[in-house]
Amino acid sequence: MTRASLVGYLYGAMVLWRFHLTGGDDGLLPKEDEEQEGPCLQIYESHWDPGRGHTVNRSVRAVGYEHELRESGIADPIAHLRSEVDSMNAERRAERERGRVREISDAPSERHLGHFALKAIDDSLGVRGDLAFLQVPSGFRFSLADLLSCLVLARAVAPCSKSRTFHDVLPQMEGVEAGFTLDQLYDGLAYLGEEYEKVVEIYNARVGGLFGRDTTTSYFDRANFYFEIGREDQPGRKGPSKEHRPEPIVGMGLLLDADCVPIAMSVFPGNESERPQLKRCISQLKERNAISGRTVRVADKGLNCADNVVDAVLSGDGYIFSKSVKALPARERAWALSDEGWQDVPDGRGGVAFSHKASTGDFEYGVTDAGGRRRVVALPERRVVTYSPALARKQTREINRQVEKARALRLAAARRSEYGDSARYVTFEPVDGEGEVREDTRVVATLNHDAIRKARSVAGHDMLVTSETSMPPREVYGTYHRLWRIEESLGVMKSELDARPVYLQRQSTITGHFLVCYLAVLLVRLLQVKVLGGRYSSEDVMGLCRGLDVCQASDRRYVNVSRRTPIIEELAARTGLPLLHFNLSKGDVKAISSCTLGMLRGEGKVSPPNGRRCKGAS
Repeated sequence: MTRASLVGYLYGAMVLWRFHLTGGDDGLLPKEDEEQEGPCLQIYESHWDPGRGHTVNRSVRAVGYEHELRESGIADPIAHLRSEVDSMNAERRAERERGRVREISDAPSERHLGHFALKAIDDSLGVRGDLAFLQVPSGFRFSLADLLSCLVLARAVAPCSKSRTFHDVLPQMEGVEAGFTLDQLYDGLAYLGEEYEKVVEIYNARVGGLFGRDTTTSYFDRANFYFEIGREDQPGRKGPSKEHRPEPIVGMGLLLDADCVPIAMSVFPGNESERPQLKRCISQLKERNAISGRTVRVADKGLNCADNVVDAVLSGDGYIFSKSVKALPARERAWALSDEGWQDVPDGRGGVAFSHKASTGDFEYGVTDAGGRRRVVALPERRVVTYSPALARKQTREINRQVEKARALRLAAARRSEYGDSARYVTFEPVDGEGEVREDTRVVATLNHDAIRKARSVAGHDMLVTSETSMPPREVYGTYHRLWRIEESLGVMKSELDARPVYLQRQSTITGHFLVCYLAVLLVRLLQVKVLGGRYSSEDVMGLCRGLDVCQASDRRYVNVSRRTPIIEELAARTGLPLLHFNLSKGDVKAISSCTLGMLRGEGKVSPPNGRRCKGAS
């Protein structure tokens, strides 16, 4: 309410309805109705409207005719109402005083709105009906679709434990209603974990119908997630970890389509190799989604073994993977490092972005057949060697750093276990009587100059191996280097979505946790690639989800405390929503939380009150 409205409450009896409203000093407005039944009394509120430049009256309560009030036992209705209005004015003044020393509330005034775009995409997919059928055997008395949507959106807005999500995050998310208890949340998460492949299948079908799927190329990678528990259990098993963590870990494989949108996931124990998961993910994907045709499988050198290569060929698919030049046979390494055959690719600034050369031929692989026998098969391949000056400088700096570290440790007579990665450039000789080198013994260390020279000679070089013998080298390079998108997706899952550490213990809830993270990445990537055309990074999209907040200043007024960013400016222009406004009404907040996919695509903009679009809208 504006400051001018503090005139307070007045009351009056209105005369003939066609008269203009005028009042006396006592606040009475004499009036008679058409039947001349006597004065009709009402209490009204008066406030100053700066836009109109005069006082505006608003009826608060119609009391009735004066003679009816007298008949009801009120001897002097005017005096009675004057006393009531005095009490109302006194309460209004007391309310003003309380407003001057307004105290904090036990409920937070902050409201999250950053999930509005992801919610619009999730709603447009229309998975609720399918999930309703999926939950029929469970007998749940709550909506599994609502639970999953709440968990996925909350994971994008404020990732935390399931308990904190339920108690602290969901109550602050505008347009999200948690119609379930915390116990139901855990039960639903476990059920989703048991049926996660069906859920992924449901989303794949809906994404394909709404946005389309390009499976001519697929990208696969895996990541380890560790547990904050002290014992091993399925699927958390102790296995190789890049961070060298002693906690149990679980492996997750992620498959992306040609547009780098997630298409499948696989969860497996941490002590299992990820190599079989590539074949498993793609075969299940094709079977569950009736996908036919040829798919080029793209993965790094750690995931493409001979069995995966042969499986791709036998399945009618292709492959692209990288291979270490340093590990090549001597003859092939000599060709890769020779000066002949290189073609430069300019960087647009007068320099060279990278150079490449290619060779096509039959290459042998040793595989194990169904009977367990080893045999050699020859496959036609194109091998593309690339050299990047920028990568060469980076790798050379790292080699020099490791060599200097090894030299300092050698002079300090350090233990072998202290060398770490620099041990590759050192030769160790035993000092105990039995000639055995143990981790806890001191050894005589000398720099391995041959290893150092070999590492420096291959710095900046990489080899790409592909079954696509007619694919131009630059296209092979470009296709493979889109693999960073899957690494980015796994990075978003680990860092932005806090998928690790895992505090859950049951296998079903662990898998349900990863399903929630997977779907959050799916919605983020759909917004980033399909809606915004890939012009913004994942960090920009996550910044939108985390940074678009409002604070409730009163019953009808909200304050936008978000920081202005390019992605918010574009969405404001597309949708016509007041995303850039500082002052927001309750209707504005509701309009933002009710955004649709059509609005995100610019197909249906919202006009704010008075017919004016928000700043930046066309």
